[in-house]
Amino acid sequence: MTTPSQAHGGFWRRLWSLTRKEFRQLLRDRSNLLIGIGLPIVLILIFGYGLSLDVNDADVVVVMEDSSPPAYEIQSALEHSPFITTRTVRSLQEGRRIMNAQQADALLHIPSDFARRLAAGDAQLQALLQGGDPSRALAVQAYIEGAVATWLQKRQARGAAPGAQAGSVVVVDRLWFNAANDSTWYLVPGLIVLIMTLIGTFLTALVMAREWERGTLEALFVTPVRPVEILIAKIIPYFGVGLLGLALCLLAARLLFDVPIHGSMFALLVGSMLYMFVALGIGLLISAFTKNQFLASQIAILASFLPAMMLSGFVFDLRNVPAAVNIIGHLLPATYFMELVKSLFLAGNYWPLIIKDCAILAGYAVVLLGLARILTRKKLD
Repeated sequence: MTTPSQAHGGFWRRLWSLTRKEFRQLLRDRSNLLIGIGLPIVLILIFGYGLSLDVNDADVVVVMEDSSPPAYEIQSALEHSPFITTRTVRSLQEGRRIMNAQQADALLHIPSDFARRLAAGDAQLQALLQGGDPSRALAVQAYIEGAVATWLQKRQARGAAPGAQAGSVVVVDRLWFNAANDSTWYLVPGLIVLIMTLIGTFLTALVMAREWERGTLEALFVTPVRPVEILIAKIIPYFGVGLLGLALCLLAARLLFDVPIHGSMFALLVGSMLYMFVALGIGLLISAFTKNQFLASQIAILASFLPAMMLSGFVFDLRNVPAAVNIIGHLLPATYFMELVKSLFLAGNYWPLIIKDCAILAGYAVVLLGLARILTRKKLD
């Protein structure tokens, strides 16, 4: 008769043997290493260096129909903007031709009566914007308006009487949570979510489905190992690869892109570990349902990676999407991990938010891993 201590010892021996097998298989299969380590490095470089939501090179055509000093001052104000590149034409027809050829982001029309109307107090400038990319158009509009406002402020300062500015109001702005005003600060933290989703869900589903196809799991089912031991042995290696992906992202954030981490590293680690369990649970569920490599990889991409990219707040703010899409986004565990990561990176330790997101991720992890345990049975269909 087997005593409890012997059964307990047998569990650890079997788990150790299975885990060693999984690590060897992981290191032996180059495709696993390519997805688990190579692809995250490529994503870090692409999202960090190749993708930007900033508009730093707005091309503005200035139609100078007026040759007065105020008109040239406006032109100079645009030229001195670090975000605008200008070209000057003399006719509105020429400016519109450039806009129609998609060779400029905006056109600023300075009419021939600008100086006269400025002296009369009712001067107007016309800005035409390329609207194909609305977010870029809004950014270019803000740059033009900012340059004109700067010119107008300097003009008023020059024309003010001594002491006239004593009662003026100066607005001193400060950009919270992204002092550098750099979209890299916004993208790199979210990249952690994508990489851990890719490793935890896609790689796990692919590897498990491959073992179903090759009959490896069927061979294990005729041994004394239990389903829970098989699942734990599968989880441990890919959990480690996921944490390696997290470490790569953190190193890239600090050393390559200078993204600050204002919050607790302990909270970030705990939240990442919880989300890794969630991603692994999804991968195990997918492989248990499909048992086919191709189908498992397709479902993993459609059910986890793409939603994590498009519906978690990584690209689009969920407050600005239709209500139905907002509801779907808030059903995804990636949404709460995205919120947690960006908050810890850019805002700091807001513990009610940290505790809420960690609790939700823990709930998802328990449910998904529990379902994976139920569906993984020592039974052949």
